[in-house]
Amino acid sequence: MSSNGRITVVGLGSGDEADLTLGVVSTLQEAEQLFLRTENHPVVPWLKQQGLAYEAFDDVYERYGRFEPVYEDVTERLIRAAGGRHIVYAVPGHPMVAEKTTEMLLQKGRTRGVDVEIKGGHSFLDTVFARLQIDPIDGFMLLNALDFTPDQCNPRMTTVIAQVYDQLTASDVKLTLMERYPDDVDVIVAHSLGVDGEESVRTVPLYELDHRFPVSSLSVVVVPPVPEDVMLTRDFSEFVNIVATLRSPNGCPWDRKQTHESLRKYLVEETAEFIEAVNKKDPEHMCDELGDILLQIGLHAQIAAENETFTIRDVIQRINEKLIRRHPHVFGDEEVKDAAEVSENWRKIKEVEKRAEGKRNSKSLADGIPATLPTLSRAVQLQQRAAEHGFDWTEVGPVVDKVREELTECLEASGDDVEKELGDLLFAVVNLARFLNVDPEQALRRAESKFTVRFDQMKQKAEREGLLFHHLTLEQMEALWQSVKQSEAVGR
Repeated sequence: MSSNGRITVVGLGSGDEADLTLGVVSTLQEAEQLFLRTENHPVVPWLKQQGLAYEAFDDVYERYGRFEPVYEDVTERLIRAAGGRHIVYAVPGHPMVAEKTTEMLLQKGRTRGVDVEIKGGHSFLDTVFARLQIDPIDGFMLLNALDFTPDQCNPRMTTVIAQVYDQLTASDVKLTLMERYPDDVDVIVAHSLGVDGEESVRTVPLYELDHRFPVSSLSVVVVPPVPEDVMLTRDFSEFVNIVATLRSPNGCPWDRKQTHESLRKYLVEETAEFIEAVNKKDPEHMCDELGDILLQIGLHAQIAAENETFTIRDVIQRINEKLIRRHPHVFGDEEVKDAAEVSENWRKIKEVEKRAEGKRNSKSLADGIPATLPTLSRAVQLQQRAAEHGFDWTEVGPVVDKVREELTECLEASGDDVEKELGDLLFAVVNLARFLNVDPEQALRRAESKFTVRFDQMKQKAEREGLLFHHLTLEQMEALWQSVKQSEAVGR
């Protein structure tokens, strides 16, 4: 035994003293000093009948509002109590199943020189499997109700959620499960399994999980696998499977014949439709259009997988690594003052990446800027790249002067020079937009939308007044235009 003592951790099982092993019973009876994590366990009355003296830590639970400090306090007391001797610590269920204090004791024992020995016990999982007739070889997940997330759920296998202590926890569990499961999927709510006279098992739809939920430290929620005939519509892996099925020999003829090249235009179209939904502030269509964009990504990834070039997991890995690498102020120790410094760091990190890839010396300012970008967006990127090299104004005044200069030259030009000078004017206006922190592409789209709405309202107003729009003079049309603008101003 270590000079700093020894702690033997035993399990009291899931609720029936008949499930205690002979080894555990012997350890309890021979304990120099016995500690219980809690008296709130069905086996404790039997311990009293056997005349076993113990010290419980229920007072610690009452002292703190959260479990973390409780576990810290309990394990610290146990380490101190060991003090060169052998003590026994008894916990509900099995010491290594959903027992945080055991994990913390093992860690502290290693650093504080205290030997920590684990002896078995009847786990609540044994009772769950037996009473609910679940074969764990088919796969199951054990999750902690206090901190599990939707991403941890797998609707394809049995999920056991432990530590559902009360109504509030049950409500949290319900809301988390609803992120991955249909609201009406059946779940099993079980209390005090294996405890004679107290056991309760009922099946309810998920949305009723927290209805009339009794407070119990022996409560679990079991979610059976979702039946095969139920589409797992909230599951990303199911999306990947659907795309693979569409591309399979028995899939869709249209999807099967697509290539990276044939799909290019659809990605552009779907992206444009999403931008339109954003411009209209239409979240319903934004959601739909993002799905359409995701489909294009899925198809490209599936085609690549079939060609053995990359998979959707490679795509996810690349973007995850890039996000972490380019955000050292979030995932590392670096500090930044503002968004401008973030952008500057991003640029520097990209330069390091390019050098690592052997792209140190670019041949052209335009290298890496897609020629297929919308023209205004491409102009912004070219100007930003030039600014990174110091070729830029420091204030907006000279930019405004440049716009005026280009406008004058455009008005004075003739012949083929008109197009050239108009291009210079547009490029200067893009520069002005950049200095004003305005996206020129978005600004022009808004102007187009505003013009369309006003023009349509002009025609409608003319019709209401019994006028044929195309017979109106320019002066009459201008009057209608001004009337529509005034109506907009009043409506604001």
